[in-house]
Amino acid sequence: MTPSKTPAEILDIEGVEVRISSPDKVVFPEPGLTKLDLVRYYLAVAEGALRGAGGRPMVLKRFPKGIDAEPFFQKRVPENHPPFIDTTTLHYASGTSAQEAVIRDAAGLAWVVNLGCLDLNPHPVRAEDLEHPDELRVDLDPMPGVDWSQIVDVAYVAQEVLDDVALVGWPKTSGSRGLHILVRIAPEWSYKDVRLAAETLAREVENRAPGLATARWWKEERGESVFVDFNQNAKDRTVASAYSVRALPDARVSTPLTWDEVRTVRPERFTVPTVLERFADIGDPHAGIDDAVGSLDGLLALAKDLGPAEKAPRAGNGSGRRQSAMPLIEVARTKTKPEALKALEEWKSGHAGVVKALQPADVMVDGMRGSSSLWYRVRVNLQHVPEADRPGQEELIADYDPWAGKEWPGRPGA
Repeated sequence: MTPSKTPAEILDIEGVEVRISSPDKVVFPEPGLTKLDLVRYYLAVAEGALRGAGGRPMVLKRFPKGIDAEPFFQKRVPENHPPFIDTTTLHYASGTSAQEAVIRDAAGLAWVVNLGCLDLNPHPVRAEDLEHPDELRVDLDPMPGVDWSQIVDVAYVAQEVLDDVALVGWPKTSGSRGLHILVRIAPEWSYKDVRLAAETLAREVENRAPGLATARWWKEERGESVFVDFNQNAKDRTVASAYSVRALPDARVSTPLTWDEVRTVRPERFTVPTVLERFADIGDPHAGIDDAVGSLDGLLALAKDLGPAEKAPRAGNGSGRRQSAMPLIEVARTKTKPEALKALEEWKSGHAGVVKALQPADVMVDGMRGSSSLWYRVRVNLQHVPEADRPGQEELIADYDPWAGKEWPGRPGA
């Protein structure tokens, strides 16, 4: 974001005053969008954005240094939050808890954008019932080398599976490379059951579209396929909700679609300016989502039919850790993605012969969630390299420790 000394602007939003600091600060240089532009965007699409994020506890993903810098994740609502921001306390699997923000109106949208939030990251529960999700989330995540047409094919297979178990899926672009399918469910099942249902859906999609889709959790085992990411339904996870603006140079938007549109559109078509026009013209394609509440009985019955999912073998050293069946080496651990990519290029320059044998999905640069921000891990799968030519594990080019200086029960040295 560019520096700005412009005075704050006070907006009257449905009778509520919201202060927007540095309104002329440029957030997206390429299309020239300022902070105030983003606020006005969210106000214009508020009906749709609140349908996805309203009334739900939300992790605040803040970009105080702009879209080219790493964001930080703030679970706890700022202490000086205004009275029109509700809160609720979530208890996490780690044993910690956090009082999180709950927005319910357009003023709340403006407030989170003023904090430096670009996308909205709500939990799949309502503030009134934190233990029973009312949304199952299907995240179609393409591996490197996978094009949009393959994602679309997998999406329609997922729709078929949902139809077979009497559930309605509502597709939207992720705002990046993938596709999300949202499923409203009655808040009658635990997180564990919802995750099992999502995993069952993923396994059945893989069964019906082998080679195109995969339910394999370990990235090195997926190949050039679309990962049906069921773990987005774990208790601590959030995803960017409908109408979220993503931190890409073109200000791309996670956009609700009709099923008729899925095969004919591309995600790069949906940006802040084009979605503003689209919303004004056709409204929200997900307007009926809250009237399509379904049951997980069908997916949970299918889970019994399929039996337990295959588990990865464990290391024989007594650690209990999972042991990969693939010949993996780790290249680097870094604080930022540019550092990760730089380390990868350094490794490639020293292993030119190996690089020639690699396929796109063999190189993995993964964003890993730390305590309040992402860190990055670079790994290489040598499965396509002749065994005699495979390099061994070397000293990491960079070895960032995201937990340095942090203590919690059970951590070595704590």
